[in-house]
Amino acid sequence: MRHEGTVIKACGGHYYVSFGEEIYDCAVRGRLRREKQQILVGDRVIFSPHSCGQGVIEDICPRQTRLVRPPVANVDRALIVFSVKEPPPNTFLLDRFLVQAQHAGVNPAICFNKVDLGEENIKDIYNVYRRAGYPVVCASTRDGRGLEESRALLKGHITVLAGPSGVGKSSLLNALIPGLNLKTGEVSRKLGRGRHTTRHVELLRLPGGGLVADTPGFSSLYLPEIKREELGKFYPEFIAYQNDCRFNTCLHFQEPGCAVKEAVKAGEISTFRYENYVQLLQEVMELERRYW
Repeated sequence: MRHEGTVIKACGGHYYVSFGEEIYDCAVRGRLRREKQQILVGDRVIFSPHSCGQGVIEDICPRQTRLVRPPVANVDRALIVFSVKEPPPNTFLLDRFLVQAQHAGVNPAICFNKVDLGEENIKDIYNVYRRAGYPVVCASTRDGRGLEESRALLKGHITVLAGPSGVGKSSLLNALIPGLNLKTGEVSRKLGRGRHTTRHVELLRLPGGGLVADTPGFSSLYLPEIKREELGKFYPEFIAYQNDCRFNTCLHFQEPGCAVKEAVKAGEISTFRYENYVQLLQEVMELERRYW
């Protein structure tokens, strides 16, 4: 009898497939090896279970998404984590992560961690992203605030966590999954950033449902290959205004009659979000000139 399950870990030619409450240690059918089909963590696979928790992977189901960093398939949620303090939030990096996730076909949500250090530090930023349409949660691993709301955001999804070092991604996972005890790194007081502590890719089961990768996703230095006219699509608050721009090809940059820029002046679109957009747009245009 064949079943469909999810690969949650790959190590040394062994693929650990989750099916219901069971996990099967599976080899790969010779045909797949001969065809050199790569199996990724997160893949939905057809497998034949054997006795003693063993099995054989017979086929790979079509993928919905495929990430390169980390190499995980079928991710449909990115929880982008920034701290309210130590280190303080950088909205330009946050917007970069949001663009990366959306470009990869992954729905982003935002978590402002360490709110026990002062939730008032991100009140305005929180409101801007909520009004833009992103799911946003404030959390603290010290006093438990926002943990149940975070679990609800991740329930039923395959999730990667993203964000700069030192914001508490591993600590957040430890709080969301009791007994996990991932190694965490302290924030360097001298450098003002954290040390990378995660070493491998594995999907972890969340209480109440859902899987989450224990390896950070995306990279703050990486910008996907997008065209200049596509960037505005990743700023959802622009959508209500862009059809009123004078030009159909408006980049919301230097063109006259731009409804998006008028909305910024009127306070209907956040100034810092628009400034971040312009900075990313200039980066995209520079990449186009250099490589395309």
